[in-house]
Formats: sequence, C-alpha cells, structure tokens
Amino acid sequence: MNDWPTNRLGSLPIVRAGMEDSAVAFIRLALERRGAGGRPFYSTSANGQVIALCEHDANFRSMTRQADQIHADGMSVVIFSKLSSSKPLPERVATTDLVHAVAERAAEAGVSFYFLGASEEVNARAVENMSKAYPGLRFAGRHNGYFDRAEEEAVVQAINAAAPDILWIGFGVPLEQQFVVRNINKLHNVGLIKTSGGLFDFLAGSKRRAPNWMQRMGLEWLYRMILEPRRLTTRYLTTNPVAIYAMLRHSLRAFSASR
Repeated sequence: MNDWPTNRLGSLPIVRAGMEDSAVAFIRLALERRGAGGRPFYSTSANGQVIALCEHDANFRSMTRQADQIHADGMSVVIFSKLSSSKPLPERVATTDLVHAVAERAAEAGVSFYFLGASEEVNARAVENMSKAYPGLRFAGRHNGYFDRAEEEAVVQAINAAAPDILWIGFGVPLEQQFVVRNINKLHNVGLIKTSGGLFDFLAGSKRRAPNWMQRMGLEWLYRMILEPRRLTTRYLTTNPVAIYAMLRHSLRAFSASR
C-alpha cells in the first residue's frame, strides 16, 4: 500500500485510500509478512494535531514520515484535500472505524491482533469486547501501556514471542511514534504496526463516539470537545489554526512551483 498515491497535506504525504481498501490491504500485508522476519509494515495517521506538530517539531516530523503509510484521521484534512486537489482524499479513515473493518476480515482470514497500550483494565476490556463482537478473531496477546523504558525491551520480546500479525499501539501522540521508531527493527515477528491513539478507550466503552450524524458531518471533534472541554478546547484552538496554515502554505508552494 505504500505504493498507493498520496496527497501532500502540510508536510505529510497522506495516502489516498478509503476504509474498505485500507482494511483489505491490512489483511493482505499482514499475511504476506507472516513469518518473514524483518521490519514490519508501519501505518500511522494524521489529524490537525499531528499536522500542526509536524509543522514546528522537526524531530516529530521525521518520525512521522518514517511510516510506510499515513491515513487521514481527521475531517479537516479530508475537507482541505477536497478544496485544494482535483484528486482529493476519498474519506476519513479513522482508526476507531478501521479497527472494526480490519477485525471483521481478520476473523475470517485467521489474522491475529495484539493490543498494546492504555491501562490494564481498559486494555483487557477492549480485548474482551472485540472478541465478543468478532467471534473467531484471535488475539496473540495484549499488554497495558504502563511500563517504563527499563521494561521496554521485555515488552518487545513478549510481542515477538506472541508473533502477532497486526500490532495496534495506543499510547497517544507522540509517545506511540517514539516507541515505534525505537523498536520497529526489533519487532521482527510482527507483520504490521498501526498507531492507534486513544482507540482502546473507545473499544472498552470508557469513551463514547459521537452520534453517526455528527460523524458524517465531520463534527466528531466538537462532540469530543463538549465531553472533555478542559483537555481538548485548548488543543483544538492551538493546533487547528497551525494545521490550516501549514496545509495552505504547502499547497500554495506546490501551486507556485507548478506554474
């Protein structure tokens, strides 16, 4: 899938792929890499926060661009692509939706998951709920996200011993990107890595998704801000303007270069 076309949004190449195409490709890539050893395929996502961080943090930008694939996990990114490109991104590929599309196919294909991140309670409940929702879905293992750097090597060894086809990592930005960059060449028994943000909280039921009509209108960010005003209001007010500026600047630069 890293050969798929991309749209340049801000400083990142965002893959021009929809939900179904992405889920099918995840299964194919995971099976192709099963038992092959070497570096796993690495998929991450970008929303306004990620694009803003990439704009003023060169180290984070470098880490993010090491991914084989970057999905649009933010409606602002998709909407801007529709306004600025004749070949826009087809849709938002939110990890909270992608995991279900992949799980449905994984249960049929025998592709295994590993959940890494969140608290012990949330992680265990996320695995339990997904196992109930998708009979036949196999979990190679799981581990909470509460470990320090001194324990990291043991966690990596445990993941390799479990040999999952797809490793979902939910530490949040930028901790999950830092973990992947440090360890991707050590995770030789993993087929595919997907950074997942706060995915496990939603799967466990600790946090609620926005109503479907708000998701369709691209207003999930507003719903989340209403639920967590102290944490998210400042984040959205500080990152979204920077992200819009970054996407505009890079778009105008590309337009000028093409003239």
